[in-house]
Amino acid sequence: MDLQASENEEVRPSDIAFLLFLTFLNVINYIDRQLIGVFANWIVPELDLSNFEFGLITGPIFIFFYAVMGLFMGIIADRVNRTRLIAFGLGLWSFLTVLSGAAKGFLSMALPRMFIGVGESTLAPAAISLLGDRFPAKWQGFVVGIFGMGVSIGLGLSLLIVAYLEPILGWRGCFYLLGGMGIVLALCMLLMRETPRRHLGEMQKENDFSTSKGLLDGFSFRTVALDLRNLMASLPSLTATLVGSIVFTLVLGAATFDQLWFVQERGFDRNEIAQMIAWIAISAGIIGNLFGGYGGDIFLRRTGIGRPYFLALVMVILAPLIITYRIVDPNSIWFWIGVFAIYFQIGCFYGPAFGTIADLVPSKKRGMVIGLTVLLIQILGAALGAVTAGLMIDTFTKYGVSEPYSITLLIFTAISLLAIPIFVFAGRRFARDRQKMSEV
Repeated sequence: MDLQASENEEVRPSDIAFLLFLTFLNVINYIDRQLIGVFANWIVPELDLSNFEFGLITGPIFIFFYAVMGLFMGIIADRVNRTRLIAFGLGLWSFLTVLSGAAKGFLSMALPRMFIGVGESTLAPAAISLLGDRFPAKWQGFVVGIFGMGVSIGLGLSLLIVAYLEPILGWRGCFYLLGGMGIVLALCMLLMRETPRRHLGEMQKENDFSTSKGLLDGFSFRTVALDLRNLMASLPSLTATLVGSIVFTLVLGAATFDQLWFVQERGFDRNEIAQMIAWIAISAGIIGNLFGGYGGDIFLRRTGIGRPYFLALVMVILAPLIITYRIVDPNSIWFWIGVFAIYFQIGCFYGPAFGTIADLVPSKKRGMVIGLTVLLIQILGAALGAVTAGLMIDTFTKYGVSEPYSITLLIFTAISLLAIPIFVFAGRRFARDRQKMSEV
């Protein structure tokens, strides 16, 4: 693949290695984020949690801090040494993961999860900003798709941890192990060099993260809000991509209850289903990330229509399989085809969505916009989905509704399909908006 940078410089092997290392950190990030969800069948009974409390821990308690700080960290990422920012966040969330392993109840699990969100919020804005400066614009979808593999691989590996390590270490030991690994990786990240920024314009020379002096010079939330409002108003395709992403991630929040659904309503053993789903999640997710990232780039170059339109086409094709998955007998082949379709679709999402953002937004504002995107899709999407699903399941159970998990998850699956027309609009508008940005 002949990758050429915007300045006609060839992408070096060190750039590829850096991309793979950031992807590995994203894998660790998503394993850490999913641990509570995949260990639901152990944590919920041992800590005596209701579905609502479990939804709070996996949803708003974690995601609010993650999302709000994601915007803040995005702004900081536009001003400081981004590799050191990632190292700081990685060390923080890893230490707090160790503390989570010692939880005895709702509060002792909830408090560390709040601040784990702060640590994890550093990775996406800083990493995608770095990749935007390392690789040419025409390959942003593919590059972000590779980075986005961390989501699918992390989901799958978290389930393999349940299947293979839980019988040996217990769920608490798994938390301790992952936290220790993260601390070591944070030290490795400190050795990475920062990537020179492109098109700095009037930006001041970046600050060294070792000092806070000048870190937020000239910063005000009013200025940030005005910048974001003007950018969104001038780029309808960017706004539509963001709104579509929020709608899409509602179902990802509700999917926190998948492991409980598998065991309580589909009759699987909690270790066996984790092992079975893990391999599908990894394979389907990797294929989905490659297909979504590379396919979205090819679609854009050949048609001139933005990557979100490509994502909408994928969703239309997969919708019947995903709906069928929620209602058929688990012994049916369509059940397992549906499992593959879900993880394939999740993988397809990241390249077109975040590649569009990286392509449209100038470098000096990219971290801020990615931070805003993370904030909104996590709070209005994943967090709202998780806590609402928990309330619905508890309510259905209280009134004796059969299969409350199945009904709730099917409702959220249907809601996610509303993202399709929004992504279609974003894709059709993309070329005009990119031309507008090139003239600025």
